[in-house]
Amino acid sequence: MELEDARRFYAEEVRAVANLQNEALADAFARVRREDYLGPGPWQIATPDSWQDRTQGSPAGEGYRTTPDADPRHLYHNVLVAIDAARRLNNGQPASLATWLDALELRRGERVVHVGCGVGYYTAIIAETVGPEGHVTGVELDPELAARARANLAHLRHVEVIEADGGEYDAGAADAVFVNAGATHPRAVWLERLNEGGRLILPLTIAKSQDEGGGGMLKLMREGDAYEARFISPVSIFPCVGSRDEELNRRLREAMMRGNFASVRSLRRDAHEPAADCWFHGEGFCLSQLQPTPEQV
Repeated sequence: MELEDARRFYAEEVRAVANLQNEALADAFARVRREDYLGPGPWQIATPDSWQDRTQGSPAGEGYRTTPDADPRHLYHNVLVAIDAARRLNNGQPASLATWLDALELRRGERVVHVGCGVGYYTAIIAETVGPEGHVTGVELDPELAARARANLAHLRHVEVIEADGGEYDAGAADAVFVNAGATHPRAVWLERLNEGGRLILPLTIAKSQDEGGGGMLKLMREGDAYEARFISPVSIFPCVGSRDEELNRRLREAMMRGNFASVRSLRRDAHEPAADCWFHGEGFCLSQLQPTPEQV
């Protein structure tokens, strides 16, 4: 199979697994060259037992297989590829990322913020989807990853990469914010900078270990001064450093133990006491089972 055919096959595989509805996003998976973002091959591919290796405390670097050579066609499958095997950092599973990006409802010309952009591969997917008339800001706290992302994305004039804490950095008004690391709570800057109709997707997670968390992908949509909220999928992901709080982790664990994720309807920012309709009550925010209303802000 020729390389271009492999890229198209890969995009169709991702489309089928993720049930993509956004045609431009599906095309982006065929057009963006994954090998340009993952460094020279051979590459390390996460094996099916990699999750077991992690949960059982196996030494870093285990749970991967190495491709037999540097043929880029090895990358065009729905697989996790290591970007730093020693730290168990991977370029996320394409179908999972595609599912979440599809839920972000990206449109041509939009301004997007990608928090935790890693080496920039999915930032490039976003940039391809919104087109050159849009703008994408990738934010990455890790200096090495930020430098790699900046170099990888230098050819895209409508993309910038900032080395900063993604929960603190103000990238300006945005139509969409995609957080690609696990937080215990939505940060104020993510909420306040959303335009009318803007969408925020973030992994709301409890800590399982120092470098792993699990929970649900939360989608928020701004409607005037109110925020519609719903969980769209489970998730296991690396933590978002700076966007985790020990007490909120405890409260979130209790909420998740109760279950009923599907009951969440809105994010409230008004001052109120915890009540039966509060699914997860925090300081300055609350995931509520009530329908969104302007009075909740």
